[in-house]
Amino acid sequence: MASVANPVAWRSVREAALSQVSSTSEGVVLSVLGTRAFLLYRIDEAEHRRREAVGAERLDSIPVLEHLLGLPVDLPVPVGSAAGRAEVRRLPRGAVEWDTELVTRRAVRPLAVDLAVVRATDWRTGLERAGRFAPFCRRAVLLREATRTELDETLTEAAFYGIGVLVHEQDGIRTALESEAYWPQRHTAAAWHFVEELYGRLR
Repeated sequence: MASVANPVAWRSVREAALSQVSSTSEGVVLSVLGTRAFLLYRIDEAEHRRREAVGAERLDSIPVLEHLLGLPVDLPVPVGSAAGRAEVRRLPRGAVEWDTELVTRRAVRPLAVDLAVVRATDWRTGLERAGRFAPFCRRAVLLREATRTELDETLTEAAFYGIGVLVHEQDGIRTALESEAYWPQRHTAAAWHFVEELYGRLR
């Protein structure tokens, strides 16, 4: 279940992370990938409006998303064989436009996740949970105050995996280590499915 991020509990987390994300990012706290996380994300307003206008159906199938990834965006391509036409007809409403000869993909990702922050008392657990988001976005772990030795060990391990570290101290939350930028090597149906699931829970 998703919930809008509590402005009191999470405002300082967002402020601490602003150097790593877009200033227009919104925040939400939800359980995803087996853990509770604070996600900073941006809705693609043009895609959102397009989907609303055409009454688009949810894109919650990996095979469907794989099919769509094989089509260029906004560029008509030949439908091909009768089997190809049957496959296009089975795509969710609003994903493509088509006739007997051509199909044009309209659907794109409806949002972008800028950063996932996982809170943990144990840094090893926190890094493991934050690491689950590696295929999808930048990630960070939020820790309570730690000893210098503990923090040094945490930063060394986190830097190796590209995970940011935020520390909740008495006077607020500070960034001890910025997360590594997210550069997907390729676009995958799994990554698209991740944002579609989030989009569906936010609506």
